[in-house]
Amino acid sequence: MSEERAWVRLRRLLRASDQHVGVLKTVRTVRRLAPGHLAPAIGDRPSDRVARLISQARADQPSAVRELGLTAVQVWQALSGSGGVAADGAEVTILFTDLVGFSSWALEAGDDQVLRLLGEVGHASDKVIAQHGGTVVKSLGDGVMAVFRDTGPAIDAAYEACTAISAITIEGYRPQLRTGLHSGTPRRVGTDYLGVDVNVAARVAAAAGSGEVLVSGPALANVDTDRYTIRRRRRFRAKGTPRDLEVFSVVPRYRDDDVHGR
Repeated sequence: MSEERAWVRLRRLLRASDQHVGVLKTVRTVRRLAPGHLAPAIGDRPSDRVARLISQARADQPSAVRELGLTAVQVWQALSGSGGVAADGAEVTILFTDLVGFSSWALEAGDDQVLRLLGEVGHASDKVIAQHGGTVVKSLGDGVMAVFRDTGPAIDAAYEACTAISAITIEGYRPQLRTGLHSGTPRRVGTDYLGVDVNVAARVAAAAGSGEVLVSGPALANVDTDRYTIRRRRRFRAKGTPRDLEVFSVVPRYRDDDVHGR
């Protein structure tokens, strides 16, 4: 009987550890830092199907074991080189997003609210990016890095992501997204992209204001500018970017048929 009670206590201990907020926060951080990104809801590779099965296991409850399983699939996909929007050396448009003032709010909000916010922001961002043909390369905690074959869809995705995120409310707090885009030929490593162009895109995003879409000159050169309201950001300077880099604040001009067709 004492052996049975010991097993019962062990199962309770394992269950409590699996759902412990601190443990969950740690494994989710590990997953964000791991190479690659999972989008199991839309993929159809064997590994995507495995990820869906893991995601659906006790999906109504938080689980550190489930997060570790998804991390393992994510790393496998990254190392096997599956996914990605373009071959190494091909021109892509790189999008970075970031929550404005997130760190200050997170210090006061507590772990539960922070995790809830990041989950809702991640879901909304991933959905908009996928709808416009982009691929999320990695999660950055309070933002993402994504790549697109063309700049036009990337601008539309960035603008719609800003709108979608601003509609989220967590205990009276409404997050605001800033976004930046740059086009270039980064080096592809597995499902990740590396190089100067990636750094430039990140710097452009960091200079954006709340709800703003900043686009570099090289990226803007690839689109029909009649579709956008464009304002040059004067005196743009950012460490690690070319001194002659021009950056523009861009807002799409949606036609009636664009709106009704959504």
